[in-house]
Parts: sequence; C-alpha cells; structure tokens
Amino acid sequence: MRINLTSVFVDDQEKALRFYTDVLGFQKKHDVPLGGEDRWLTVVSPEDPDGTELLLEPNKHPAVKPYTTALVEDGIPATAFAVDDVRAEFDRLSKLGVRFTQEPAEMGSVTTAVLDDTCGNLIQIMHTP
Repeated sequence: MRINLTSVFVDDQEKALRFYTDVLGFQKKHDVPLGGEDRWLTVVSPEDPDGTELLLEPNKHPAVKPYTTALVEDGIPATAFAVDDVRAEFDRLSKLGVRFTQEPAEMGSVTTAVLDDTCGNLIQIMHTP
C-alpha cells in the first residue's frame, strides 16, 4: 500500500494552481472539468511526476471552512512538503513575496518553516538530514 493522492482545500482553484506551480514549483498533472467551475486539478513534484498527486480541492463543503479557519487560526499546517534545504527555500520563497508564519526553526533533527499558500492554508516545509 502507498499514498497515491492527498489534497488541500483551496478557496480558488485557479489562484491555487498559479501558486503551487509558479511559486512552489510543482507541475500540473490533471485538469479535468467537473461541470460548473470545479475541476479535478492535481499537481505533482517535477522530481517525481508519477508520484503522489496533490489535489487542489474546492473548499465548498460546509464543514471545510470552519475546519481550515481553525487550523490557520491555531497555526497548524494543512500538510507538509519535503525540501532539500529549508533555509534556502525560505530565502527563495520570501524573495517571491511568500508570507511565512514561522521562519526556519530547528526541532531536533528536523528543520521546518510554515508558509501561507494564499488559498486558505498554512503549509509546512521541512528537511530531515
């Protein structure tokens, strides 16, 4: 068994696609219209294009907004992405205007930082040597 798909709820799929591809560096994998304005929209790491897909899922279910709002208010990331160097990625993304809610911090053998994805989520980036 392996993880094939995971998701983050987003308030605007098009804005999320731009952020996750143009800023974070993922690449679009699937973009399938579902009727209306919603799409089955996934991105993947260019380093593993056949790996785990991230679904940029519309946040329209009534339970989603209270859930994501509570996570953000409490500073809890919706998910985490591995990077080779948190400090270098923090510098790169900061120069692109990304807002961080937590600067790079060492937590034992793990270094983490938390960013705002502009679509309703906090995302943790992390590096484990």
